[in-house]
Amino acid sequence: MLLYLFLAIYFFVLMSVFIYAAHRYYMVYLYYRYQKDKPLPKGKLSSLPRVTVQLPLYNEMYVVRRLIAASCSIDYPKELLDIQVLDDSIDETSKIARECVEEFKRRGYDISYIRRDSRAGFKAGALAEGLKIAKGEYVAVFDADFVPQRDILQKTIHYFSDKSVGMVQTRWSFLNSKYSMLTMIQAIMLDGHFVIEHTARNWSGRFFNFNGTAGIWRKEAIDTAGGWQHDTLTEDLDLSYRSQLKGWRFVFLKDEVSPSEIPVEINSFKTQQHRWAKGSIQTAKKLLPEIMKSNLPLKVKIEAFFHLTNNVSYLLMLLLSILMYPSMVARINIGWFKMIVTDVPFLLVATIGISFFYTCSQREAYKDWKSRLIYLPMLMSFGIGLSVNNSKAVLEALFNRKTEFTRTPKFRIEGKNDKWADKKYRGEKNFLPIIELLLGIYFTFNIYFAYINKIYVSIPFLMIFQIGFFYVAFLSLFQVIFGRIIFKFSSFISKKEDTITA
Repeated sequence: MLLYLFLAIYFFVLMSVFIYAAHRYYMVYLYYRYQKDKPLPKGKLSSLPRVTVQLPLYNEMYVVRRLIAASCSIDYPKELLDIQVLDDSIDETSKIARECVEEFKRRGYDISYIRRDSRAGFKAGALAEGLKIAKGEYVAVFDADFVPQRDILQKTIHYFSDKSVGMVQTRWSFLNSKYSMLTMIQAIMLDGHFVIEHTARNWSGRFFNFNGTAGIWRKEAIDTAGGWQHDTLTEDLDLSYRSQLKGWRFVFLKDEVSPSEIPVEINSFKTQQHRWAKGSIQTAKKLLPEIMKSNLPLKVKIEAFFHLTNNVSYLLMLLLSILMYPSMVARINIGWFKMIVTDVPFLLVATIGISFFYTCSQREAYKDWKSRLIYLPMLMSFGIGLSVNNSKAVLEALFNRKTEFTRTPKFRIEGKNDKWADKKYRGEKNFLPIIELLLGIYFTFNIYFAYINKIYVSIPFLMIFQIGFFYVAFLSLFQVIFGRIIFKFSSFISKKEDTITA
């Protein structure tokens, strides 16, 4: 009886993983099905409107100058552009930001430095504070790790000639995707989100979201939706759904890109992933009941469910990982062939689905897409390795555990010769690499168990899990130790140089 109860749990988890993985096939189908429905501006605005550019900052000393300079270089009439530097920093960033603002003020730019008394509401609070005094009827937002293109407003503003359009989002591109295997895997993961998912959702008439940066809002669309709120860690996702529920239409421009810097240090990346995973589940809890009770078309409701709950798949993957050994024992007791003909096809479809999804995103975005496919096996392993980090985030959201908005450290890494280890910012450190390491060891045992019991067909799947957990664990631990040593050494050298100079 206990064995059959376990099998029921195992197959429930397996089917749930399969459903979320199969949804990627549907995204690819929608992407190609609605290629002819690419959004185009209805016409040109009779006159260019005033635009406010908001630059939210919190401890961004390495990238703040680049951000402000690029924002001031946007090709738009100076008299119609005002720039807000929204600085909540508690380090050297504030001094650098003030100096930059004063420098560009002297050059004739309408730029202001805005600092709050507290960091209440974090990024959402800073954006809301700036919005109170924003001069523009449209608001562009750029995070510190972005470099706004000169023509960004010229290519987006005329979509607002349609009075129903509330927000226009551009696609992210990556300045440092070729820095390491870690950055390339991240870039491919994000390409899947932007190139396939965003395009499929938007062009097929489903909801998609503003990504917190590299997009332009109609100020009225923010206000009528209730403004920026900070009761979730993904204020951008939350506002996007509230705004679309009010009837505002969003536009995604797949072919207009905004360059950005992605994390080069895995603990910084895990910090970012934790915030995104937790925030999406918080938003699902907050808004899905309202979405399901609304008069929206069924296709919109279904896609909203998959979109907002997608990170639950990490928790399901972690459960599947833990259940892997008992499932092999069950194969032996029940007959491994009967088990294999039921669960292997599901695992096979899921893994092929992920590869197919990301292959399509690379093919649609890059001329050299074939050369990028060598990263796909590692991408699948990496996604499994992240399941511990992201499952923690999902559980915190489900059980209402409050945590602060933790920024993603940025180092201004653009080329292979740039260094990060001697810089002061770090991602969050915790006990999770130990769990990841133990899971890697657990799957090493599983591979041995499968081998001695001649369940050979399971070994390739088990290796995907093993490699993923070991990679994430070892890289997390190595970069913490290596980064700490390099930072202490560089600080020691710097102090020596200061002493000699004095």
